[in-house]
Amino acid sequence: MTNKSLGLYLHIPFCEAKCRYCDFYSLAGDPTKKELYKNALLKEIRKWGENIFRPISSIYIGGGTPSALPAHFLCEILDCVKENFKVLNNAEITVEVNPQSATEALFAGLIKAGVNRLSIGVQSGNDNELKALGRLHNRKTAEETFLNARKAGFKNISLDLMLALPDSDEQTLKNTLDFFVSLSPEHISAYILKIEENTPLFKIKNSLNLPDENEISEQYLLVSHTLQNAGYEHYEISNFARNGKASRHNVNYWKCGEYLGIGPAAHSFLGGKRFFYTADITKFITCPETVFDSEGGDVNEFIMLNLRLKEGLSLSELKNEYNIVPSAAFINKIKLFEKNGLCTFNNNTVSLTVKGMLVSNEIIAQLEESL
Repeated sequence: MTNKSLGLYLHIPFCEAKCRYCDFYSLAGDPTKKELYKNALLKEIRKWGENIFRPISSIYIGGGTPSALPAHFLCEILDCVKENFKVLNNAEITVEVNPQSATEALFAGLIKAGVNRLSIGVQSGNDNELKALGRLHNRKTAEETFLNARKAGFKNISLDLMLALPDSDEQTLKNTLDFFVSLSPEHISAYILKIEENTPLFKIKNSLNLPDENEISEQYLLVSHTLQNAGYEHYEISNFARNGKASRHNVNYWKCGEYLGIGPAAHSFLGGKRFFYTADITKFITCPETVFDSEGGDVNEFIMLNLRLKEGLSLSELKNEYNIVPSAAFINKIKLFEKNGLCTFNNNTVSLTVKGMLVSNEIIAQLEESL
């Protein structure tokens, strides 16, 4: 059995209120289930700890909204992980929080429990946009939360930013970017809003003033240009980091590393197989079980995930991992994309440009077809 390290993801499926765009598995309110869920999660952590003996290099507590749980619950969960797994001394330990539920007491508890990274769901620096998204905080609360996190001792903070919002334009996005840069976080994740089915925004999508594809492209390029000028490396399609502050947990995903996810709707890639827990909190509390998804780690996955990263796809690694030498058609595709400014091809490595990242799905599909 391999002794390579794992990432560990723990899902907290609670929120104060469901955001209008969110289709992740989470429940608004229902405080009665929080202790039951915490106890079930502890039980599953102990079970996996008895069967997996690989060291843990990163822990990511996401949701939902982990800060919707009492601080002592989160500390108890982290203590349980450390008691049942070998957590490396330099492990990256991240907790997602939202401004409206992240208190000074919470931050103090997380620091004491060994959390060394926060991901704060800010999304926008414009109060009208936050209201339209169904967020419960405003710009002032977001700023206070960030400053309180700094005061508590957090030296590695990521902020979530959302673009292509209803009624947004270059000026509203610039206002948000100026706000984010003024706070000077170590990391920023920037996501394009997608109107998903079974969300409140989907029901009214035809009445929303959403930017068109050209406007979305301009917003994305503005984000990349502004953040790079502010000292952030655009190291992955949706992620920007100051030197040495890339999300180690997420980079493990993109480098095809293995990870264990615990909680309803949490996915895992372990022993070359992908599986997940049913998206049902009641079932997780009473009789948790995982469902086989697919074999993982094939060549198409390797190509797709590596091309998300700025460092790109090494054709030498492709040969070493899969004994595949790309066809002439594959190389010709790369050269055509390079000619059109969509990628670079140096030292046997293909990397997408910012322009190429905008159409990454199409580029990846064409490369996979010509392999």
